[in-house]
Amino acid sequence: MHSEVVASRSAESRTGSGSSPAIDAVSLAIIEQLQEDGRRPYAAIGKAVGLSEAAVRQRVQKLLDQGVMQIVAVTDPLTVGFRRQAMVGINVEGDVEQVADAVTAMAECEYVVMTAGSFDLMVEIVCEDDDHLLDVINKRIRTLPGVRSTESFVYLKLKKQTYMWGTR
Repeated sequence: MHSEVVASRSAESRTGSGSSPAIDAVSLAIIEQLQEDGRRPYAAIGKAVGLSEAAVRQRVQKLLDQGVMQIVAVTDPLTVGFRRQAMVGINVEGDVEQVADAVTAMAECEYVVMTAGSFDLMVEIVCEDDDHLLDVINKRIRTLPGVRSTESFVYLKLKKQTYMWGTR
């Protein structure tokens, strides 16, 4: 397990329907420092970006309060007992948001996005094993009202996963 900083904006600001907080170059530099090491001391960050430790602490708190970033512990699913991951494309009849809300409520669904294209929803699922994945897809997702079809893309090997967006 390691600590990561995920630079993010709310779903509304990512889609252009909300306003995002103004982020200056110094705040971006702080985010970049934390993305390299989420446990980096504020004094070291201050030295790197030209601020005092107290000023860095205030900026980090403001970025957290605004929802610009999160500081989280990221685990490798394989090392904590989750041996099966898949991306599932879902086609929906009717209200996509209702299905998205239902899927979002499932603990195994780590990433849910409404899309334009071949699928209405793309959902990343993390499960203990193939039986668990089958149960989630067959008995829980496919039985939701409005789900027309699903297509599963089982992960064979994860080659890259990063949370460095927003600064590079």
